[in-house]
Parts: sequence; structure tokens; C-alpha cells
Amino acid sequence: MSPLVPAARPTLHFIGVTTGKSSIMQVFPAWAAHLGLDAAISGIDFPLHAPPEAYREAVSFIAGDPLSRGALVTTHKIDLYRACHDLFGETDEYARLMDETSCLSKRDGRLVCHAKDPISSGLAIDGFLPHAHFARAGAELPRAEPPGAELFVLGAGGSAIAITWHLMQAGRGADRPRAVTVSDPDAHRLAEIERIHRLIGSDVPVRYVAPATRADNDAVLARLPPGSLVVNATGLGKDRPGSPLGDGARFPERAIAWDLNYRGDLLFLAQARAQQTARQLQVEDGWSYFLHGWTQVIAEVFAIDLPTAGPAFDRLGEIAARHGGRPGG
Repeated sequence: MSPLVPAARPTLHFIGVTTGKSSIMQVFPAWAAHLGLDAAISGIDFPLHAPPEAYREAVSFIAGDPLSRGALVTTHKIDLYRACHDLFGETDEYARLMDETSCLSKRDGRLVCHAKDPISSGLAIDGFLPHAHFARAGAELPRAEPPGAELFVLGAGGSAIAITWHLMQAGRGADRPRAVTVSDPDAHRLAEIERIHRLIGSDVPVRYVAPATRADNDAVLARLPPGSLVVNATGLGKDRPGSPLGDGARFPERAIAWDLNYRGDLLFLAQARAQQTARQLQVEDGWSYFLHGWTQVIAEVFAIDLPTAGPAFDRLGEIAARHGGRPGG
């Protein structure tokens, strides 16, 4: 674990694996200057699945250090929650539902645990998904077919949980996927996301697939109706090279292909872009997800209002791109 040094000024901690390599270390100071925020960012690195006592030491340090204002947590969201849930003075409803921590903040001397993915993923989805997309996609299908497009999420981690939760909400009415398929080779992850879906109590049918090879994912893709949303939530293309789809994968017509990555080898994006014209695809990367994920945490930790759309939000994206957040920015 990285050394825990008392903060000399208001500080947002970034709990991850190799935080020093992240572009946010350059982006955050630029954002802070733009927002007039006197604040610093500091990385705390853990290996994957670190011992519970290591997480507890870091969380206790943040809770007790006066100028440590909170933290954004990546990779360790579930492990940290399980190790430290008794250290939190308050836990929000999303964190309780999903058994994970993506944000720590302080309110009135209490350490508060948040799960922000349902909010940030929802903002990202609603930012690119055409109005009433699933409802309209159903109306475009022949009468002989069941109404509606589907959702296919490759990966069953925290992002997949948040995305499916957002799109399966009864409050969306008819604008929900006809069905959802979640694919992950890890049986434990599939069992966990299935448990959470049962708690949600949605009437959208969900199929859980443990693919032995990429060809199994290709087979799911091949049976999807037009207009379906296909999401790469595996980390492949960023954390590790590659794609969860094979070279012969064929997207449905008018599908939306969303890769949660925006940097790396981005093979899933390349596969979708190669079919973009012929299959009339809408192709999206993970840039807006990155922006919403960080700005939601910054707003919570420093108790400030930040935009979620419009020119002011676009300006934050421009600043991030210029300071190395987006390749070519």
C-alpha cells in the first residue's frame, strides 16, 4: 500500500491499483483551478484483492485526517466495502444494495459511503441514448416479433450492475430493454449480479451466460434484435488487451455499441466501427462515463454543485482532454 501521509491541504484520495499512471492526476488540478477549488489529489495503491486490514487502515486514516476530505474508489469497490462497512457513519442506498464503495465523503464528522456508479452510468447512458430508444425500437420491428430491443452487457462487475439497474427501472415505463443478457466467465460475479437483480424486483427477463470462449458471446450477439444496446464492461481493451467478442462477431442492425473504455487498444470499439456504416451502428466510447464518474465524486466530496450537461459540463470535458485525459486531447 502507498504511504499514508497527513494531507497539507484539502485532499481527494484516489484508491486504485496504479493511480500514478492515471491521467486524472493531471486533470484534477486543472479542474480545481477552473472551479476555484483549493484542493489536491493523492493516490493510494493496493494490489488486487488486498488484505482487509490494509483497506481498514486506509479508510481509518481518511476518517481521522482533518484535511482528507474523501476518496474515489476504483477496482477495490467491493473488497473495500466488505472490509470496512462497519467503519462508515452512513451508507447510501445504492452502496447498501450493491455492496460496494465508489466514493467516501465526510458530513458533520461522519464518514459517508456512496455508490455513485448508478448515477454516473445513468447520466452517461441518457446522454447518448436516443429519446425513447427501446420503446421506438420495438415499434420498428415486424408485428410477428416481440416488441423491443435488448441489452447485452459483457462483464458482470460493478459497472454492469449499475447499467442494468438503471435500464431495468420500472419508472422508465416502456423505454426498457425487452430482455437483458449478462455475460461473464466468473460464476461468482454472475451469482452476485443475479442476487442484486432479484432485490431490484424488475419484471425485465435476464439471462446469465458464462462463456467458455469468445464464440459464445458472438452467438448471443447474433441473436439480438435490431436496435439493441451492446456494452463492453469487461475492462478488455484497457486493463488488458483484447475484446470479449471474436473477429467474426456481427452486431445487430441499428445497434448501439458502447465501450466503457476510452483509452487502451480499444479492440471492441474497432470491431464496432468496422461495421458502423454497413450495420448502421451508433458507436460510443467511455469518455462521458469517465467525466460523470469523477465529477459526481468531486461534487459529493467537496459539497459543490457541478453541471451534468450543457456548456459548463462540456467545458470540463475540454479541460480534461487538453490535460491528457483523452488521447489526442
